[in-house]
This record gives sequence, structure tokens and C-alpha cells, in this order.
Amino acid sequence: MKYTKNEFENKTILITGAAGFIGSNLAFYFQENCPKARVIAFDVFRTGERFGNGNLKSFGHFKNLIGFKGEIISGDITKKEDLSRLEIYDVDYIFHEAAISDTTVLDQEIMIKTNVNAFVDLLEFAKRKNAKMIYASSGATYGDTPSPQTIGVENPQNVYGFSKLTMDNIAREYTNRFGMRIVGLRYFNVYGRKEFFKEKTASMVLQLGLQILSGKPPRLFFNSDKILRDFVYIDDIVQANVLSTNTNASGIYNVGTSKPRSFQDIADILQKEFETDYQTDYFANPHKAYQMHTEANIASTCKELGYEPKFSLEEGIKNYASEIRRVYESEVKNV
Repeated sequence: MKYTKNEFENKTILITGAAGFIGSNLAFYFQENCPKARVIAFDVFRTGERFGNGNLKSFGHFKNLIGFKGEIISGDITKKEDLSRLEIYDVDYIFHEAAISDTTVLDQEIMIKTNVNAFVDLLEFAKRKNAKMIYASSGATYGDTPSPQTIGVENPQNVYGFSKLTMDNIAREYTNRFGMRIVGLRYFNVYGRKEFFKEKTASMVLQLGLQILSGKPPRLFFNSDKILRDFVYIDDIVQANVLSTNTNASGIYNVGTSKPRSFQDIADILQKEFETDYQTDYFANPHKAYQMHTEANIASTCKELGYEPKFSLEEGIKNYASEIRRVYESEVKNV
């Protein structure tokens, strides 16, 4: 699906975190829809290193870029010598997806260095190149604020959310001081193809889908029909990013559907798609504090970017189901 009339002819597009979930989807969008553009994929590919919580330090995986024909650079956004390799390019657009996106990482120093300090370095690069910056912010900036979550009312509850809110504040400062074109997109609960290599941090859609295909009943907290999230399909995330190039507007925008659904809905829709009829395996929620409802206020996103969510949860899962099957057969089964 093509979201813009902008052909990006003779334009250079830099995608950081391009071997990750959202970055790789953007790379293929531009390859397939904008063949006259030059696309540079920049990523710190995984080394096997893990944080103290046991999760990988990098989710970037070469398999997410199989078939990509653009330029690929292995580099760490926190290392100025790696970023300096980009100076030879006359970049027109930067899609900054690289970050520590694991909300359970407690190392505040590395979170701020990676998400905040490196962002400033990239903004300085964008300023030198007169490039438009579109970057990944997060619904985690809202923390425990009541729904619908609205720009300007934030209360992050972890260092990840704090780092993204800090990025948003810095972006506004650069726009005001230097007239830069910067768009921050606060993603809500994203799901879709190329997320498998996020391991435990992949969406509930994928995790429950793989459980069901493995012959196991979906496992959910008790009262999961009352736990609602704004689940947004990857194609709508790509849509919001691409539409951000169509306007000179700068600002922070929520990206979701504004139609929250329950974890139980996910399990039930998946069972329908996979033609199973397992009884849900319920267990006690181990978390003392747990957000029960998120809903993105997308009014300004629709008005100013022309964004319109295309996928309901049913439509998104239906579109995703064959890929979940492929992942199960190639990456999970018999492993």
C-alpha cells in the first residue's frame, strides 16, 4: 500500500535501527514504493550481548533485511566514529528507529546515553544536512495517565518512557531554535511482521499466536477481558512515518487506532484465524502496578499528518496470520 505521492526521486533516506522491527518495514516500504530513492540502512546488529534482565542489547537481525537492496552500514549510534561514516551522504530524510526499546531495562545510564545523547548527535547531523527528522517516540511517555492519552499530559513510570519524553522536549527545542523539521511519533502497542527477533518483548499478538500454533492454550492474566490496549498494526505505523514527509509541520503525534481492545480479544481472534478452540489458561497477574487501559488521542495526527488507521485488530491479525505461521514453521517448530 502506497501512502504518499512523494516519489522521493533522487532523495537519500537514512533509517537507523533498520534491521529491527519498524526500521526494516520502513526500508522495504521505500524499496518497493520509491525505487528512485537511495535508502541507507544503519543498525548495530546483534552480538548476543544481554542486559541484566536477560534480554538482548540489540534486536537488529540480518534476516529482517533479506531481500533489501540498499546500502547497509553496521554502526552504533552512541559512537561518534560510527556516525561519522554517514557524513559522506547528502541525506534528505532521517527515520530514527534505533533505541533501547526494552521498557524493563533498569540501567539508567545506558538508556539515556543511547536514547537521548545519541539523538542529539543525530539532530546535529540532520541540521548540517538540512534533513527532515522523523523519529520514534513512545506511548510509554504517558505512564499511568488516564485514557485517552493526550500530548502534553505525560507521567513516565520507567526510564525508557522518561528517555522518550526527554527526546520529545529536545526535538521541540531544536525546532524552535533552528527551525528544523522534526516529527516525533509516539507509537502505542505495535504488532506485525518482522518483530520475531524482539524475543520476549515482541507483541502479545505474536506470542499468543505462537503458543496456539504450538498446540498450547493461550495464557493470559485473570480478567484479561478488562485489560485494554491500543494495538496498532505495523502498516499503520509505516503510514504515519511516510505521511510525516508530506508536510513541513513539526511536532509530536500519537500513532494508534484510538480503539482499545483487550488481551482476550487477541486470543479469541487468533483462535478463529487458526481454527482452534482451546480454553484460555488464566493465571494471576504478578505485577503490583499494571496499566489497565491505553487509548491514543490521534486527533492531531489525523488532522495535521493526514493519518487514518486502516487496520482494526481483526484486520491486522488476519493480515499477519500467515506470517505468524511462517515464523512458527521456520523459527520455532523443532527448535
